[in-house]
Amino acid sequence: MKQIAKTSVLAALVAVGMTHGVAAQDATPPENPELTEGAELLNRGFQLLLEGLANEIEPMADEWSEGWAKLVEKFGDMQVYHPPEVLPNGDIIIRRREPLDPPEPGETDI
Repeated sequence: MKQIAKTSVLAALVAVGMTHGVAAQDATPPENPELTEGAELLNRGFQLLLEGLANEIEPMADEWSEGWAKLVEKFGDMQVYHPPEVLPNGDIIIRRREPLDPPEPGETDI
């Protein structure tokens, strides 16, 4: 769960960084040289932060991709499943649209 959270944070930061770059191109430069220098320092600090996060997350990406490949292999086509249901007790159920084997007469699913 930590890996997903870190990946999500990185993706959000990258998205913010991309939009900041687009907004910066459209904006007129400030007339105050101190503000310009401060903005450049903030920009460089933000880049260093993103590079550090990317370096920290990179080793986890291989593990995550292997886990994702195993999950895809196990579940196959996701269209054969209903969306997940969260029960009042917190359990999550993922039901197949069509059961693999029809139950024998007199049997119940547990």
